Amino acid sequence: MKTQGQKGFFIDDWQVSPQEGLLIRDDETVRLEPKAMEVLVYFASRPGEVITREELERDVWRGALVGYDAVTNTVIKLRKALQDNARQPRYIATIPKKGYQVIAPITDQAEVKTSESVAPDYGESTVTRTSQPSWLENKTGLAMAALFLVVALFLVGLWPQTPEMTDVINTQATDNSADNREILPSIVVLPFEYQANDVKQENIADGITEDIITDLSRLSNLLVIASNTSNKFKGQQVSPEQVGVDLNVGYVLKGSIRRVGEELRVNAQLVNTATGFNVWAERYDRKTSEVFAVQNELTQSIVRALTVKLTNQEKQQVAQRATDSLKAYDFFQEGQRIAKIYTKETNVQARELYREAIAHDPSYGRAYGAMAVTLAFDYQRGWTHSPAVTLDRALELAKKGVSLNDAIPQTYWALSFVHLWRKEYEEAEKAVTKAIDIAPNYADGYGLFSLIKSFHGQPKKAIELNDKAISLNPYYSFEYLVSYGLAYYLLGDYETAIAKLEQAQARNVNAIQVKVYLAACYVKAGRQEDAEWVGDEIKILNPTATISGLEKVIPMAKLDAKKALLEDLRKAGLPE
Repeated sequence: MKTQGQKGFFIDDWQVSPQEGLLIRDDETVRLEPKAMEVLVYFASRPGEVITREELERDVWRGALVGYDAVTNTVIKLRKALQDNARQPRYIATIPKKGYQVIAPITDQAEVKTSESVAPDYGESTVTRTSQPSWLENKTGLAMAALFLVVALFLVGLWPQTPEMTDVINTQATDNSADNREILPSIVVLPFEYQANDVKQENIADGITEDIITDLSRLSNLLVIASNTSNKFKGQQVSPEQVGVDLNVGYVLKGSIRRVGEELRVNAQLVNTATGFNVWAERYDRKTSEVFAVQNELTQSIVRALTVKLTNQEKQQVAQRATDSLKAYDFFQEGQRIAKIYTKETNVQARELYREAIAHDPSYGRAYGAMAVTLAFDYQRGWTHSPAVTLDRALELAKKGVSLNDAIPQTYWALSFVHLWRKEYEEAEKAVTKAIDIAPNYADGYGLFSLIKSFHGQPKKAIELNDKAISLNPYYSFEYLVSYGLAYYLLGDYETAIAKLEQAQARNVNAIQVKVYLAACYVKAGRQEDAEWVGDEIKILNPTATISGLEKVIPMAKLDAKKALLEDLRKAGLPE
């Protein structure tokens, strides 16, 4: 059966209209984004066949360089639109280690015979009518298949690693490819729950979550989803099985804390997302002052449960704590919460809280690094009347942070960030490389490295690093999109850059760095009216923004690239 790519069809009880981008069922109408619709049309052209990720990247993404999770996330969106359950699929089944398979009947609106089917070419997309595979219609066969699948997933998730398996893991420790995800255990730490409307409990819950993620991110034989992605589930009731599907991970750590005076109760569960069974669970009733010991025990328990092999260096790193002062920890966590609001006032407030943390623990290296970052933000965003002095103080604090604690990635990240805005590119790369060496799963490390590479004139490498960052942080923040936008702008791919930067702007309408690069891209793409509009927005958000000011701040190593950017901004209407 031959069906034009823009003609409709049915997938079971859903009517599909590719031209309008709609799914329709009874009184329901769901709009699909274009890429998800392309995937659905492609699936429908090959009902019953197992379609690999490589085929999707080749035929739907047409060979474009995409991050690992681009395909996965698109399929997730498609399933959500169809109201499908990946664990009990009705429409699209995941075939472990192979790909995807449409198991729902596909029917052309005209119900033409299947014998007229031809291969898809996206000028003419084939849609054929099919029935449920015979093994699905046979209840005994279905039960046996389900039992086999559960046993297979159980073995994949829990069978102890042999020395031969460990050798394979060690050779691929820093590779986050599809094959690597099938070899290494992978985990996401969901935000620990806490008693509502209690900021102190929220801070300690957030702190425990982030510290466990940091500890696990140091382990080369474990894939760990970044805290930015984990935080997207804060306050939500989600099943570990669904999180496993959404994030493509094998394990979920979930927990809760309750703090009453000096008493602390922590509950934690490690769940295998394939089976839904607890691998390990524990309750800790301790004094509040023992929270750091609880964190360490939690990490060690996870490592044992997943049979993760540690190097001697990793054993030493995991055993170290950033601070032993609960008061310092409270001030630091409150500073972290305030800093995420990203205003001039909250930046100052966060810095004061970090200063309080240092007062309670003068050896708190991470607090020094965090304070250095607030000063770098002051410089970057024009919030200081003495830029040179501000950057000098930021460097002093960042170096102090590393000298006090060189076993965590965040102090090196802070040092790298300060070096970047000082235009000290080699030093910035050395520091961020050290952060990634300490924590191979440190998404923000790869993200910062990407930005450094763009500013240092290596946009292709920047895109590769950003792909790596996003594979570890599927629910990435707008900064990752800014990195893509800058890199594609420097490569001269203005349409792709605009698409990325418009996405970034949708996530943060007040981020000036987004608008700066977006205005320049609009100029290059011949969209002068759009460029001037964004230029006006920049002037409204920051009335002091000028070409000369940006020339001093933007850390571009190549003078011709900086000159071209400034000329684009001049054309967008920014004053001298």
